[in-house]
This record gives sequence, C-alpha cells and structure tokens, in this order.
Amino acid sequence: MNRNQALELLRKLKPVVAQRFDVDILVSFDGPATSARYFGVQFYLEDQLGRPVDLVTDKALRPELRPFIEKEAIDV
Repeated sequence: MNRNQALELLRKLKPVVAQRFDVDILVSFDGPATSARYFGVQFYLEDQLGRPVDLVTDKALRPELRPFIEKEAIDV
C-alpha cells in the first residue's frame, strides 16, 4: 500500500475511528525523526482523524511492550 492509498483508507475509516477508538500509531521514519517531522505527523493525523493520536517511533518502543504491540499492529 502506498502513502496515498493509506491516507485514503484512513479518511474512509475516520468516522468509525472517531466514534469507537483511541488511536495509537507506531511510525518509522526514512531518516531522522526530528521534532518537526514527529509532531508534523502527529498533528496531521489528529486533524485528519479528529481524535488525539498517541505516536511512538519504532526506535522508541519499549522492548517489553514490542511483542504485544506488534501482535495488534496493522501495517499501512
């Protein structure tokens, strides 16, 4: 799935997500995860989904939580 397809899917799912779920997103950046990039993604997704988004980078994920998160993760 490419970027545009993923964003289109998120747009379609927005009403359901906004009513039913809190949103946790695990991200990987191509290059450094600067504060501008990190918060840019977080604020953009919050605006698009209309919900608060908890964002964590793959590198910042705590090792003891990784198996549980990866089990529930949906790759987009």
